[in-house]
Amino acid sequence: MKQMIFKTEKNYTGLIARLSIGLILFPHGAQKALGWFGGYGFSGTMQFFTDMVHLPWLVGLAVILIEFVGSICLLLGLAGRVWALAVIGLMIGIIPQHTANGFFMNWFGNQKGEGFEYHLLMIALSIIVLTVGSGKMSIDRKLSV
Repeated sequence: MKQMIFKTEKNYTGLIARLSIGLILFPHGAQKALGWFGGYGFSGTMQFFTDMVHLPWLVGLAVILIEFVGSICLLLGLAGRVWALAVIGLMIGIIPQHTANGFFMNWFGNQKGEGFEYHLLMIALSIIVLTVGSGKMSIDRKLSV
């Protein structure tokens, strides 16, 4: 089981994919967990998720943990496959909320909300990490030896 989670090759593919996910996801997680970058912080985000979006408390907590803790772990290369799988699940869960807005992101502010192209990109990057592992310069590499 340990090898299944932590095994990784000494390559740049996993490194680039996990750093991309981590760097993109961290600000979203920091908004939700800490209130950075104009976010609501943990309490405000949980209130929004449970009262406005009507998510179960546990699902709201999972979203925050995946985006915040998961992004940090991906940046460090710790349990990259586990967090990549979690990101895939998160993005699959988010896509239905954005399909009404179309495919494209709202670059010019002329649509109601954001499309789901970002989420598909995050899924693709996560599939890479899930497949090849965390790559070079990762804690996983040290743990799998």
